[in-house]
Amino acid sequence: MKKSFLSIMALIFLASCSEVEQQVSDNSCFTGDGKTYKWNMVTTWPKNFPGLGMAAENFSQSLDEMTCGRVKVKVYGAGELVPPLGVFDAVSQGNVQLGHGASYYWTGKLKSAQFFTAVPFGLTAQEMNGWLHYGGGLELWQEAYAPFNLIPLAGGNTGVQMAGWFNKEINSVEDLKGIKMRIPGLAGEVFTRAGGETVTLPGNEIFLALQQGVVDAAEWVGPYNDLTFGFHQVAEYYYYPGWHEPGSTLEIIINKDAFDSLPADLQAIMKYAAKSANQEMLDEYTARNNQALNELINKHDVKLRKLPDDVLRKLREISDEVIQDFIADDEMAQKVHASYSDFKDQVINYHRISEKAYIDTRELD
Repeated sequence: MKKSFLSIMALIFLASCSEVEQQVSDNSCFTGDGKTYKWNMVTTWPKNFPGLGMAAENFSQSLDEMTCGRVKVKVYGAGELVPPLGVFDAVSQGNVQLGHGASYYWTGKLKSAQFFTAVPFGLTAQEMNGWLHYGGGLELWQEAYAPFNLIPLAGGNTGVQMAGWFNKEINSVEDLKGIKMRIPGLAGEVFTRAGGETVTLPGNEIFLALQQGVVDAAEWVGPYNDLTFGFHQVAEYYYYPGWHEPGSTLEIIINKDAFDSLPADLQAIMKYAAKSANQEMLDEYTARNNQALNELINKHDVKLRKLPDDVLRKLREISDEVIQDFIADDEMAQKVHASYSDFKDQVINYHRISEKAYIDTRELD
């Protein structure tokens, strides 16, 4: 009788498990305790701006889907809730929970932030992802942002950008002298030391500045975004490669107090949603840039040019000097630069016999 009783109980237990499994399979969403978190996200980009502005939207949608509606994020474009360059402070102070932008906008607050977006002649998108996620870069990023009550995550990448639009041909270093160019950050300092004149302008003012001759040249992102802005209508030459931003990583920043208020499963989902948005943007730019470049050349007769090797060598030489000057008085920036540089040296050696070797082979006659 004892054996029969145990057998019956086992059958009842198995039947109960089957019923639970059936209920789980029938219910496509796990809603936890039913609590909903309604957060706001501010960005440095115009609302729904192609590529750059869509990463935050994709992140929001992924969170909604992956959490079965437990996390709702409303995305605000630049200027809708805070100014474009007010994102860092708004999230740091807890006025909003999330932000999306580019870390090199905040170098006035912490110089090390420069390395988590891009530096001249630095890491490509693939290499940046490797350094951040497997080379210690993300841990350094979190350390740098901790005093500001922020958690940073990679939130998109444009890939290698273009060197920019020019209204004169560049055949030598001498041709850079006297050119007024819209080019920000460390690259702007490099360009100035090369003999040019740097002008700082937001993206939405570049077209008019080129049209009116306020600047002679300008860089923005790449074919996808440049075509959208219509730069081909006001500049004759389109130069490559993007020495100044070889793999520009964007960021998702989270207010730490808000993040800590989430249950563990939602914290994990948020991190994976950021990784998804990060890769999704790079995938989009890889596809869209190709399509847009074809249109610029074949439909709009844009004159595509490569910067001469001697110009690139000089810009690289100046870049090394600028970076050393930039980090000279900042211990955290020196720490991040050391990690970044070590990883760069190692990955260059490998990519010389892998990515570069393969691409060179593919282009053999």
